[in-house]
Amino acid sequence: MRIISAIASVEGTTEAVEILRKGGLVIFPTDTLYGLGASALDEIALRSVFAVKKRPSSNPLSIAVSGIEMMKQYAELPDEALKLARAFLPGPLTIVLKKKNLPDVLTGGRPLVGIRIPKSEIVLELIKLLGTPITATSANISGNPPPTTAQDAISQIPEADIVLDAGPLGTGLASTVIDMSEKPKILREGKLKKRELESVIGAID
Repeated sequence: MRIISAIASVEGTTEAVEILRKGGLVIFPTDTLYGLGASALDEIALRSVFAVKKRPSSNPLSIAVSGIEMMKQYAELPDEALKLARAFLPGPLTIVLKKKNLPDVLTGGRPLVGIRIPKSEIVLELIKLLGTPITATSANISGNPPPTTAQDAISQIPEADIVLDAGPLGTGLASTVIDMSEKPKILREGKLKKRELESVIGAID
């Protein structure tokens, strides 16, 4: 495992992209916590993510994309979901949508996928250079608290090939998750609150 400072680290980002292209795993800082990244299109790498997290393969992984255009490549984006994306992304919001062009192993065989655009220049640059989405799951053993330091992430996921260390991150409060595949439904309230979402798309049951 190689640990690289993520502060203004062009070298680290480039190296991480090469590892992702080869099917490796990257621990990276987001706007909320440390994440575990693999190419979202590489089925072998995705199976590795499930294995090292000790996560049931039926429990879907979310993905991170570089922008709304990439989001449209991998999911159906209805108007109300697009309004949320424009209002809150990049930021701590995961939108669940009907998937397109993504392997079933990523989503546990389900037709939906959670997508976010993290407010993190490092992650966005990583995805842009890779040219495909990456997994957006916390770098922890499934069920454990999400890691807010690189050392905490490393202690839980020592199998990662490279770590981009940006120091301690905030509170570790996860992103808010809203299902927009049909009628809006909040699946998890995190940093973004229900009233903030309702200010954009109206009342949510």
